[in-house]
This record gives sequence, C-alpha cells and structure tokens, in this order.
Amino acid sequence: MKKLLSKTPLATAIVAAGIVSATALASSHREAPNITRFPALDSTDFYLFNSYEPGREDYVTAIANYVPLQDAYGGPNYFAMDESAVYSIHFDSDGDAEEDLTFEFRFDNSLPNGGVKLPVGTDGMQKDVSVPLKFIGAISASDQSTLNFNESFTINVVNGPQKSGTSAQVMSVSGEQEFTKPLAFVGEKTFGSAQGYQDYANQYVYEINIPNCSMPGKVFVGQRKDPFVVNLGETFDLVNYVPIEAGAFPGGIEQSNANDDLRNKNVNTIALELPKSCITGDGNGVVGSWTTAQVPQARLQNPNATFEKPDVNAGALVQVSRLGAPLVNELVIGIDDKDTFSSSAPGEDGQFADYVTHPTLPVILDLLFREPVNTTLGTDFDSLAPSNYPRTDLVAAFLTGVEGVNQQAMVTPSEMLRLNTGIPATPAQEQAALGVAGDDLAGFPNGRRPGDDVVDIALRVVMGALCHDIPVNGEATNLGFCSPDDAPVGNVPFTDGAPIDASYVNDGFPYLKTPVPGSASE
Repeated sequence: MKKLLSKTPLATAIVAAGIVSATALASSHREAPNITRFPALDSTDFYLFNSYEPGREDYVTAIANYVPLQDAYGGPNYFAMDESAVYSIHFDSDGDAEEDLTFEFRFDNSLPNGGVKLPVGTDGMQKDVSVPLKFIGAISASDQSTLNFNESFTINVVNGPQKSGTSAQVMSVSGEQEFTKPLAFVGEKTFGSAQGYQDYANQYVYEINIPNCSMPGKVFVGQRKDPFVVNLGETFDLVNYVPIEAGAFPGGIEQSNANDDLRNKNVNTIALELPKSCITGDGNGVVGSWTTAQVPQARLQNPNATFEKPDVNAGALVQVSRLGAPLVNELVIGIDDKDTFSSSAPGEDGQFADYVTHPTLPVILDLLFREPVNTTLGTDFDSLAPSNYPRTDLVAAFLTGVEGVNQQAMVTPSEMLRLNTGIPATPAQEQAALGVAGDDLAGFPNGRRPGDDVVDIALRVVMGALCHDIPVNGEATNLGFCSPDDAPVGNVPFTDGAPIDASYVNDGFPYLKTPVPGSASE
C-alpha cells in the first residue's frame, strides 16, 4: 500500500484532509430543524471501519448511533426506539450512489404478560394494580423477572435498491427471528455494578446468519456511552475559546477531558459486524455506507391513546434522518437546506455542491477571530479563510473518494463514508487519533473509527492545511491545489481541546463502552 501511495501523493493528501474537511466542531446531534422534534429518529454518529478485534480481520464493523444527548438519569421511561420507524444501514458496493445492500431494523415494545400488577389493599379491598415503572426489582444477566417492559427488534436485509429489492429476514445462528434490546443502564443499584450491567447487556450480542452470505456476522442494539467527544457548549457560543493548541498561540486551549461536553451522555447503538465478502459485491473492495431513519408518511394521534396504540401510522415510508460522514448537515449545509439533506439520497447531492466549493465555516471563523489574531500577533491578515475558490481540494475528498485509496469502481459524486476493505485494520494500541493525517491509513477518512479525532482533523483542513506542505510517505509535499499564501493560518494546529483516541473505546465488538449509569452505588 505504501508503494501505491507513493505514486499517488495527491490522493494520499486528500484522504488526510478528510471527507468532511469542509466541516468541524460538533457531531451530528440535533443537526436540522425538523429532526430536533424527533429525537428517537435522530442519528448522532456513523462509523465504518475494518474490524480491529483480534481474529476478526475478515470483518467490517458499522455502527449507527441514535437518540442524542441522553442523560443517564432520564427515567422512568428512558430511551426506546420508535416502533413505527425503519432504521437502516446502507451499503453501496459499486459507486453508483445507490444502495446495493440494506439492513433494516424494526422495533417493537411490549409488556410481558400484559404488564406487572401488584396486589394493593387488604381483605376485601385488595386490587391488582399496574405498576408505573419499567422494572420493579434488581436485574442481572441470569434474572430479568422484574422487568415490566421488553424492547425487541427484527432485521431484514434487502438486496438491491431498498424500495424495490429482494428482502429476506436475518436470523440468529440459533434460529431466533426476534432480538432483544437491553434496558438502559438505569443505575448500579438495579444492576449491581457497571460490570453487572455489562454482563446483562453482553448476552444480547447475537451471532447472525445473513442470507446469501457464507459466514455469520454479529449484531448488538442497545445503550452505550456516547463515543463522540466535542467542546459543544463553548463551540456554539461563537467558539468561546481559542481553538489552537496551548503553546502554539497565546491563550490556546489545553487538551482536557473536561472540555468534552458529551462525557456523561449516552446513545442508542445499532452495531453490525459483517464479513467483508458479503458487502463488497462486484466492486473494487471499496464500499460506501450511510444510515437513515424512515417513518410512515402519516401519523395520527389516538385521542384515546393506549400503550399498544398511542397513534396510527399509514402511508409510504419517508426518510427524515440521514448520516454518512460526521458534521455534514450540521455545519456545512445551509439552514434552509438542512431538512432537504435529511430527506435526500446520496445520488442527489449535486444540489448541495455550493456548500462544499464555497464553505461558510471558514468565513465565520474569520469573522470571529481575524481581529484578535491580528491584534495578538501584530499581523495584518485581510482574511483568515482560505482564498482558493472553488475549493476543489474539498470537492475531491467530499464527493468522489480518492483514486487508489477509497474511490469506488464507479465515481458518482455523493456524500457517504467510504472504506477500503483491503487496507488492514490497525490494532487499537497502534492507532493514530488523526487517522490518515497521523500516518495511519486505516483511519478517518478511510472510513471512520470511534477513536478518530475528526474534529481536530476537520478544523485544520477547513482552514487550509492542504495549501501548505504536508507529509506524504515522510516527504513534505504541496498538492498543487493552492499555495501557503492562499491559507495564512493553514499550518496552525487547530483543536477544540477535547481529546480522543482508541483507548476511549473497547477493542472488540461492539467497541463502544458501557453506558454511563443513571445512579452510582454508594
């Protein structure tokens, strides 16, 4: 692979820039006006990477997280998925910007045996009364008899376009057609300890048989600690910090876990581990992938709502959430087009090209920081934003992938995560948080791992890193897109001060850590 890349330094550098190089600063939590009204349908992050768990080298892991900003103590109902929705993970194996394989997840909520009722009263005044809680006692891996709520799901796989392809049910290797989503980590008294919760949740990691696939895969759906890190509050307060590493600029921000505003938040995770041979199809081994959530077009509230029927849903499925690369809808797409992006397909992304060729984020950062930078450094920059318009460097990375690295057999401009399944995974302890830019070809933007620091990568590139020399196989190289004069601060180590690396997650499926508990033991 190094030999190949030595022949394509331009491609290598574009990958280092990142597919989302026109973006920065936050994950896709609550990214569009419409989706803020439907948190159960809101995709927060999407990951796609060659599995790096020892012994799983022939597999790819896809992780779609939903229901953002979960406070662990958010009882008593916690965070169920939408029963009327179809949550999907799509794979495009040939590059035509249309799904060739889709895994569909549908959820169902039920009360075991009609719900737990307790006898209340004495003598002739006793009545059996339904309890108000989803559980009434301790829960463990071996005993869930106190549960008063079950959340289950089924999986279908569609070969071909999702709307017109051939659908078949995915079953566990033991023959189960329905799978269990474990209850949220309500607290350590209920589950005994964090390890007790993990033991309980681990039993819902299933081996699955995938139709037309000769090897089994794995699936897990349940609550996890949100793996994304970001200085969220201060960032959206007009970037209320100096977004440069301490030591590189007076008053620059120090790296600290305290800067991560998501450190105590959870998410709902849909995780799949799939054999590479089952998703690459007839392509060149590079797959594109994204996640969506759809709901029926019409939803009518039941005026006499019940647990079984709070509303009535009908009509064709309508896509209300879409996520491939991080940050795109949140900080690239203009606010008047955000809902359009959420409902569109990758093949329709040409309509959003102006947001890539002429990104607004660098201009916003210039407006916020040009005067203090000039004052502090005694400089006279006319603009901090790169001036190489149109941003062809970003177009190549954002819409097409890169020849010889993560470009598909057919090139159709479209936004999605692209992963070269032929590039071996880097073991957890050797991963570079800056991905390809950190000399780790198995990382972002060649797919995305949970430990990749996409915020810092994106911040540096959006402000013009590609206009300066960057290392390509150890040699300082200018790519020819632009020159240092086009990006006066393109060589600055921008950061939000919230660190992340592979040690922040686990090194085996489903990779994401045990959720934050709603209550800790005394």
